[in-house]
This record gives sequence, C-alpha cells and structure tokens, in this order.
Amino acid sequence: MTPSANPPSDAVQVLGACPHDCPDTCALLTTVEGGVARRVQGNPAHRHTDGALCTKVSRYPERTYHPERLLTPLRRGGPKGSGQFEPVSWDEALDDIAARLRAIAARDPQAILPYSYAGTMGLVQGDGMAARFFHRLGASLLDRTICASAGGEALVQTLGGKVGMKVEHFAESKLILVWGSNSIGSNLHFWRLAQKAKRDGARLVCIDPRRTETADKCHEHIALRPGTDAALALALMHELITHDWLDHDYLERHTLGWDALRERALQWPPERAAEICGVPVAQIRQLAHDYGTTKPAAIRLNYGMQRVRGGGNAVRAIACLPALVGAWRHRAGGLLLSASGYFPAQRAALQRPDLLAGRTPRTINMSTIGDALLSEASTGFGPKIEAVVVYNSNPVAVAPESAKVVQGFAREDLFTVVLEHFQTDTADYADYLLPATTQLEHWDIHASYGHTDVLLNRPAIAPVGQAKANSAVFRALAERMGFDEPCFADSDEAMCRQAFGDAVDFDTLLSQGFATLPVPDAPFADGGFPTPSGRCEFFSARLVAQGLDGLPDHLPNHEAAGSDPRHPLAMISPPARHFLNSTFVNVQSLRSVEGEPLLELHPDDAAPRGIDSGQMVRVFNARGEYRCKADVSTRARPGVVNGLGIWWRKLGPDGTNVNQLTSQRLTDLGRAPVFYDCLVEVERA
Repeated sequence: MTPSANPPSDAVQVLGACPHDCPDTCALLTTVEGGVARRVQGNPAHRHTDGALCTKVSRYPERTYHPERLLTPLRRGGPKGSGQFEPVSWDEALDDIAARLRAIAARDPQAILPYSYAGTMGLVQGDGMAARFFHRLGASLLDRTICASAGGEALVQTLGGKVGMKVEHFAESKLILVWGSNSIGSNLHFWRLAQKAKRDGARLVCIDPRRTETADKCHEHIALRPGTDAALALALMHELITHDWLDHDYLERHTLGWDALRERALQWPPERAAEICGVPVAQIRQLAHDYGTTKPAAIRLNYGMQRVRGGGNAVRAIACLPALVGAWRHRAGGLLLSASGYFPAQRAALQRPDLLAGRTPRTINMSTIGDALLSEASTGFGPKIEAVVVYNSNPVAVAPESAKVVQGFAREDLFTVVLEHFQTDTADYADYLLPATTQLEHWDIHASYGHTDVLLNRPAIAPVGQAKANSAVFRALAERMGFDEPCFADSDEAMCRQAFGDAVDFDTLLSQGFATLPVPDAPFADGGFPTPSGRCEFFSARLVAQGLDGLPDHLPNHEAAGSDPRHPLAMISPPARHFLNSTFVNVQSLRSVEGEPLLELHPDDAAPRGIDSGQMVRVFNARGEYRCKADVSTRARPGVVNGLGIWWRKLGPDGTNVNQLTSQRLTDLGRAPVFYDCLVEVERA
C-alpha cells in the first residue's frame, strides 16, 4: 500500500490494475477508508496511466456498491428467462451444481461447456483456476474468438506474433494513421500520445466508416465502406511502388515474398480501390504520398476493422505496409495492433492442460453459440450441450444472432450456471446465479495488449456481501467433484506468482504494482521478426498449407454493399463511448450520458425514408428486427448506419439489441465473428 500526497487521515491507497478489455490496462490506486473503497484513480507513478482514467473506470466504486449488485447465491424460481430467483446458501448451491455436473460428466463430460471471455482480463480470475477445473473434468473446450482472433491470427502470419511498436513512441511520430479505432473512447492513453505528436507537428489521419469523436480531432477522415480496408491498403502499396517510395534495402533483407506481393499490389490502382471503398481517388493518392514520404510514420490499428469476412486479410495487408517504407527502422515508426505477444505468461502453469490426461475434447466456437446450443447430438457435432457455465461474459447480449442465443439459453433441459456481478441478460436464464467479486475484492495479475508492462492487482476491500472470486468458486467445485490434485489448493496469490515465473520480478510488482518488460525500443529495426523465416512474411507458407492464399487480398463482405436490394444499408455496431461491450450499461451515471439505444443514419439515407432524429425506427433483416431511436447525423456515412452498442437487451425498447441482426458467419482467418458485415433496412417504427 502506497500513501498519496494528501490522504485522509484514516485512509490507505491500494495498488491495483484495471481488469477490462481495453489496450490501456491502467494502474489503479484505490483509496480505502474504514474498509470502504471511496475513490479509484489512475496511478501517477505508472507512465502509461499517468494518473488518468477513463470516465467508465473512474466510476468503479459506483459499480462495486451498486444497489443491484448480486450479494447472495440465487436459484431459479420461475421459467427460464423470467429472471425469478430465490436466495440459497453457498453450500446448497455448490453441492447441487457439483452433483448435476457429475451426473452429466458420467455420460460424457463434453456435454458441459464453459463460456467466458474478457469480463476480466486477469490471468487468475479469467482462465486460471477455471481452466484447471474444466481440463480436469474433460469438458468441451471453448474457442475464444469473439473479439480479436482474426486480427491476432493475421499478425501471427505476417509479423510472427501479436507484436509491434511500443505505444509510448507514437508521441514522436510525424504521421499517425488511426485505423479502425475510436481512440478517444477506447484507447484514451494512446490518444494522449497522439495529441502530443500533433502538437509537435504530426499529421493525424483517421480511417473509419464512422465519423467518430477521434475523426473529429484528426486532420483528415477517410470514411471508407465497412470491409474494404484491404483494398485501401493494396492501393497504398500500388502507389508506393509506382512512385518508388520504398525502402529497397529493408525489403531485400527483412521481408519474404516481396515479388509476389508487388505483383498483386500492382493490380490495385487507386481508381479500383476508390470504387470499392467509396472514397475519392485523390484521397487515396494523398494518403499514399504522405505515408511514403513522411518519416517516421506509424499505424495504430484496432480490432473494429477485422470484424468482417475479410478481416484477417485486411490486417495482413495493413501489417505489410511498414516494411515497404522501412518504418520499422524508427522507434516511432511501424504498427501496433496488439503487444500481447511480448508477455512471457506461463499459461500452461496457470491453466494446466496436462489435466486433460490425453483426452482431446471437442472445441465449440463461442461466436456460434446460438447454433451450438440448438444442435442435437451427432457424429460430427458430438453430444448435445447439457450444461453451460458462464463467467466473465454476457453471451445473450454480446453474441451474434441473439434470437438463436436466447432460444438456446431458454432450453429447459440446459443446466446453466452464471457467475456475475449483476443480473444481466444472460443471468436471467441461469439455474444458479453466483455472486462474483469485482476487481477491488480479489488478487489478479495482468498482461496488456496496448503496452508492455505487467500489472498486479491486490484486493483493496473485503468481498461485498457473500461474493466469491471466480477462483474460489472453481476451487470449491473441484473439491466437491473429488479432484484432489495439489494445484486446486493453490491460492490466488500463488497463482499470481506462477503467471510469469522468474521472467518478471514479483517483488517489483508487490512494491510498485507494475513491472516493465525489456522490449527493444525499435524491435524490428534490423528484422528479427518472430516468424519462421525471421522476416516480415508478405507470403505465408503456413496459410498455403491450410489451403488459403499465401498473400493478403481484398475479400468482399459476406453481405457486401449493394448485394441485397431488400436490405440496402450496411450496419456496423461500434461501442457507445461510455460502455465497454455490455459492461457499465447498468451504471446509471454512465447510462444517463448515453441516454438510450440509438441508430445513426446519414441525412441522405434518412430523408427518403421520412426519418427524423428522435423518431423510433425499425431496423431489420432476415435474422430479426430491432427498435431504437434514430439519430440523423453525418457521423454516419451514406449507405452505412451505426447501431451503437452494446445495450443490455432488457433495457431496449423491445427487449432486443443490435445483435438481433448480426450473423454467425465467420472471418477468413481466426474463426471470428463478422459483427460489422451486416446488411439491414430501416423504416419508421
């Protein structure tokens, strides 16, 4: 515990880490008086946090002491989905859950499915003890694809891992392409660096279908159509080649497949890309000129643009660009999508896949949970799913094609256990609803995908009510299932120590709350990419071995613009600024700022439909319909509507949200969902 400059006389400050799915992974200071968390603020000693938090996390005490916080275990007392529960003791709940799981496992443990994602990014409360439990049980494995796996796979195939430039050096860049990111809302601390670069003369360009708050603050906004990013990247390559804005030495020494990529890029003159992207030819030419002649140039890529059919190829194409111009030579040049590949996490020590003991359970893709829950037993699928244990996620709200997700969770023969802070949309369908601790109440340890520091989270307060950490719940279930391996007795602090082993000094984490990894300032200045060849791989033999194209290309959306006259509008569903996926939606102060579910439409699309701002509209396609208020605004580009999310379904006007309209189709790489590859029509409700 570290004192603040002017703490209250009886207050202490506890070092922690933000647990949420955000690249900033902030270091926290929680002020505690009399056992109560009074304030959460950014740790000024942590250079990436620099004392500042986003609006969401600065309200963390409001969330922790929320009047609707779950404080006792609950058992279903009405029909599935009714949200009717009755209190039950922990022993009674855990005894019954263990008995039910034991009976199912006796038939086939693969009929049990864990479902979790990034409700916490912590390595212990995320998938530490939980993974040990499900591995020992032999349950189905979960393919955790719902956010980032297309882009992540693209980085692995191109750069060799989820690696890139160090975020702090963007402050020295002279050109920054903010590509597919509303950084003001989702990457605040990067945005502060970009603003410093801007003050020092850097040019900022935002590439995004929506005119975001970030686009407002950049010098230029390129409002391309959803799913056309690879076409834009290939046209930039075309111009770099034809004008010879290339670093030939870097290409020869540190890349693989340049001749083949050059041939492909020359098939993409700006005129071709402009027609596909829906942007002016001159804008593409100018961007290529700026990127080819400004040094150092940096790209801050984010995951929004990979949520389409060709998302993996798009990230591959963009990830090739820095090597063409030798941007990696400079510490303020290159690209950053994720830095998580730098972290030497000992995941096998935490998750213990050896507990499978040679078994090879099937894998269920979390992005197609709707279809999975409705599938009968078959040779190809395996046993019907009989039980789901949900933690760190809210699939009824966040998974695509939610009508099917709801139908699956509504099955009376599906045994459902949900670990949660609040009675979410998914919690309404639980047979047992178990109160979980928040970040202020447990130990955890965190990597980051936006910087290169490990962070430790200490509990600042005792658990509120009867809440238990995820790890404690799975320990207790393991005991009741008769799992007697010593690893199930590991404490949370012990698991925090195991997470990085000797690679990170734990005493440093204890004393200051964070430890910086020894990553070079310009990691690929002399090549040395973590690919099989050691080069930036424009051509991937590994993809060819999978029957895929070894070079990046533009792949049209599953639901390409103009392909369906019944549904002429493309819809993307970017996050509302004050929510983080479906987290914080029930924090009243934040929901009051957002107001209500909105659909942004460009005036050119609203006028012929007779739609004005403030009117209720019906947004629909063959998968379903969704009602919300219209916001006629130039934040939407013509032909594209923006369904801001992710609202809890129960808080929407008709009990649905935008995922009523999204599909369960997948991306080209990484088996990820295509949330932004979605055609709709809109009419006055």
